[in-house]
Amino acid sequence: MKGKRLVLSLRSMKDNISPYKNKKQSKKEQVTQMFDGISPQYDALNRVISLGIDLKWRKRLVAMAEKVSPKTILDVATGTGDLAIALKKTKAIKIVGLDISPGMLEVGKQKVNKLALEKTIEMVLGDSENLQYEEDFFDVVTVAFGVRNFENLEKGLHEIYRVLRPGGQLLILETAVPNKFPFKQGYKLYSSLFVPLIGKLFTKDQSAYQYLSDSAAIFPHGKNFNNILKKIGFKDVKDNPQTLGVASIYCATK
Repeated sequence: MKGKRLVLSLRSMKDNISPYKNKKQSKKEQVTQMFDGISPQYDALNRVISLGIDLKWRKRLVAMAEKVSPKTILDVATGTGDLAIALKKTKAIKIVGLDISPGMLEVGKQKVNKLALEKTIEMVLGDSENLQYEEDFFDVVTVAFGVRNFENLEKGLHEIYRVLRPGGQLLILETAVPNKFPFKQGYKLYSSLFVPLIGKLFTKDQSAYQYLSDSAAIFPHGKNFNNILKKIGFKDVKDNPQTLGVASIYCATK
């Protein structure tokens, strides 16, 4: 059964759920359009939808990064830069926040400038599946709620593996689906009804938050995602479930 579940999960990811029903645009193009459109409200909506718990998850990820005393960090799919800014606590010399959405990056740049962190944090427009960095470049790579938006999941993970130095650490915070009653049923109702409704009310883009809900539901979380990371070549792969299993922090080493 475990093998069957992994196959089903991988098949779902290959189906490439996209935000909009526009066959002329790739998933990557649609994701860029979606995040550009919701960028002004994204932070506020995140707090509402996650009930603010996402801030605690990010703090736990940062604490894990602190333990390896990184000098250089790449935050992939940085969005509006919340995690990149939080990672300053690691005392890294250089933190790069990379995202494909100019709209999200602009919000992030404003935050960085307001905090006078321009010398430490660089916000860069870029494609997570085609990173413009040399091999073995970063001590730590982080991703918060971004890997499920990759057009090609394995290609993106291979790129992350390439730019990590040997012994470097990958830390991924991503949504998951609880597997115990009644949390599984409650989560399904919450994510399929409440999340798209809030998105529609505040952004007028129900498709965007329907996509975020649907992509979270089919993402190969837990052991299934661990197995994908191992296939890429990562070692010491662990997943750390958060808040009744609605999210996980994955830790892996090159």
